Amino acid sequence: MTTVNAAPQAGGPPGWRQRAVVLIAWLLVLLCGAVVIARTQIGADLSAFLPKSPDLRQRVLIEQLQSGVASRTLMLGIEGGSAEQRAAASRATAKVMRESQLFDLIQNGDVGDWSEAGTWVFQHRYQLSPAAVPGHFTAEGLRDAINETLSMLGTPAGNVIKPFLDRDPTGETQRIAMELVPASSPRSEDGVWMSRSAPRALMIATTRAAGSDLDAQAVAIAKVHAAFEAATREMGEAKPKLLLSGPPVFSVMSRDKIKTEAIHLAIVGGIVMGVLLLLAFASPRALLIAFLPVATGVVIGTASVSLVFGSVHGLTLGFGSTLIGETVDYAIYYLIQARGANVAGTGWQRWRDLNWPTVRLGLLTSVCGFAALVFSGFPGLAQLGVFSIAGLVSAALATRYVLPMLAPDGATGMGMRRYMAQLAGMLVRGLPRLRWPLAALGVAALGLVLWQGGHLWRADLGAMSPVPKSAQQLDEMLRNDIGASDGGVLVVAYGDDDQAALQNTEAAAAKLDALVDTGELVGYEAVTRVLPSAATQRARIASLPDAATLQASLAEATKGLPLPASRLGPFLADVEAARKQSPVQRADLAGGPLGSVLNTLMYQRPGGGWATLLVLHPGTKFDQGRLEAALAGTTDVQVVDVGRELASLYQRYLHEAFVQVLLGALAVVVLLGIYLRSWRRLLAVCQPLVFAVMLTLGGMALAQAALGILHLVGLLLIVAVGSNYALFFDQLRTTGRADEDTLASLMLANLTTVVSFGLIAISDIPALSSIGRVVAPGALLALLLSAAFARRVAPSVRRT
Repeated sequence: MTTVNAAPQAGGPPGWRQRAVVLIAWLLVLLCGAVVIARTQIGADLSAFLPKSPDLRQRVLIEQLQSGVASRTLMLGIEGGSAEQRAAASRATAKVMRESQLFDLIQNGDVGDWSEAGTWVFQHRYQLSPAAVPGHFTAEGLRDAINETLSMLGTPAGNVIKPFLDRDPTGETQRIAMELVPASSPRSEDGVWMSRSAPRALMIATTRAAGSDLDAQAVAIAKVHAAFEAATREMGEAKPKLLLSGPPVFSVMSRDKIKTEAIHLAIVGGIVMGVLLLLAFASPRALLIAFLPVATGVVIGTASVSLVFGSVHGLTLGFGSTLIGETVDYAIYYLIQARGANVAGTGWQRWRDLNWPTVRLGLLTSVCGFAALVFSGFPGLAQLGVFSIAGLVSAALATRYVLPMLAPDGATGMGMRRYMAQLAGMLVRGLPRLRWPLAALGVAALGLVLWQGGHLWRADLGAMSPVPKSAQQLDEMLRNDIGASDGGVLVVAYGDDDQAALQNTEAAAAKLDALVDTGELVGYEAVTRVLPSAATQRARIASLPDAATLQASLAEATKGLPLPASRLGPFLADVEAARKQSPVQRADLAGGPLGSVLNTLMYQRPGGGWATLLVLHPGTKFDQGRLEAALAGTTDVQVVDVGRELASLYQRYLHEAFVQVLLGALAVVVLLGIYLRSWRRLLAVCQPLVFAVMLTLGGMALAQAALGILHLVGLLLIVAVGSNYALFFDQLRTTGRADEDTLASLMLANLTTVVSFGLIAISDIPALSSIGRVVAPGALLALLLSAAFARRVAPSVRRT
């Protein structure tokens, strides 16, 4: 009777129980990773690439990018069809959007839905009106105000003013309403905004969700499309079309594009490499096994980032495509190098003893390199570091423990590997003769890079954005049509509580008023126009005279005017009632008809306290230097030049990345030195990596490419991939013979890496293409240079 051994025999294949335990544990880990990924939020906002310990201006900038009004603003254009159709579509779309409760503020020039807001302003006009000062209610002040109101009766606004003349003869409501109209709003036609330069209806909306909540932003954008579709469904074939832009559109578009591109690259790269591996192994089973470490690395890498950071940036997700190029190498090394064992089922043990130490050392050098990124002060860069380390380690462990359970003797078929080994043998024999010319070329490349200096590293954060030029041009066109602030300069007032923030806003507004008077600003928007500080409201209420004093002043003021004091009894009663009103509080306004204005311009800061945003509308004479000078010394008010701050941050980002890369390189050298215990061997291993990096940078300099952060990440990948080649050649050099299977595995691993990163290089996502354009040539150079400097390796021999 035959029994099945539960444990592996010495020198034999793994037993069934060991296989079951390893495979079940591996599947459970993958399942847990998949569960984490299913609950992961994917982000695409640039704030992930801003520092996590910012200074004051940087903190203001990050708050605005994450939840400020600029990050939540949508701009709509409706073109095509007739003018009547465009106006009707604008009104119907805005109505559905307001009913959805997904938006804080919707403006399209239609004042039909503002009656409730007008009533609220009328009831609180003396608390809100900046004209409510003691001199305003003297006989002279009343006369001037009444005359100004009467002069407006003959204008288009007269029909609105006339019904309220007896109660508001000084025009406080009209004054407040004029302040709430955007300083540079479009022209109005048929009751809605229209472009001054094209037959196009216009609308601007602010989403209620934070700019960083991309799922909610996607829902709001979908609601806009659905509302417009419903509004134009009955308009026939020549119906208007919708143009939609703004930061929420860019963020959602970037996330979706990155996800789509990552999937596309994974599929295309998988197919191409699958064909290569199938040709090399001549075995579908070996092909399937080869992709298991890849899948493990991507799943565990993504899940690790989610657990550490709470979300995964889209660029980090896209970066998963780049892992295919390296993690498949581990499987290739095993499947080829474990074959040909003398005793069936023992190839995995021979590979474990002979080749795994080299693979493990290559893995550790990669981990050392990427570990520097983990401690970055920029969350986006730290995510790439965590993803890379977790992905590479899990892929290597899957190769070490899972693949021997599935293919104890590697891939038995030969396929094209014999020809790859022969080609590798030719390189091993021929390239060492070129080592001095290659070294001279590397030195020349280094000289070119040093000569170009900082001009070579001139990319910026915008270079990471996948938003196409056409979308950026549409955004600029709609922004110009609407007259919306481009957000290039932010003025933010903040305080420990809401009242302090409002008082600081009022102080800043007083300085901005002077710039409006000189024409440097067309105007500005401030929350204090609907919610003045409690102190200001009390002062305005205190300026209201008692009934007897007001009646006497009013009698004198109206002498000779067509509006006699006898008609103004309601005005006297309203002023007396206003003297007893309490200041409007933020909570009172939040639930009212003007709560959308409050939510747009005032927010609670993540670290505590409150802040308000003053939206500027620059004039033709605008000078940022004079703006900063005017606001200098104003308590807790910051002027932030977004472009300048982003450029400054990026330079800090780039400098920190350089330091981290150098520290990572130093850690790699130290690790290799400890393991190799020979400065000659250390030099032999490091030489090809250094020259591969130098030649790659030289090629980028010749191509006049603008290098940035992700090119640095690509250089780290060259070292990570190339260290495996250099260490295997060091292993062959120490034995003095070039094993055919080892050479074949190096050739195939390099081919799949170059093809993988070559596909990434032609990606539509600039961040991914930047990595691909560095790693594809760099990995090839690393292999060729490793062979060139391996001058003591004997010709390739075929092992039977």
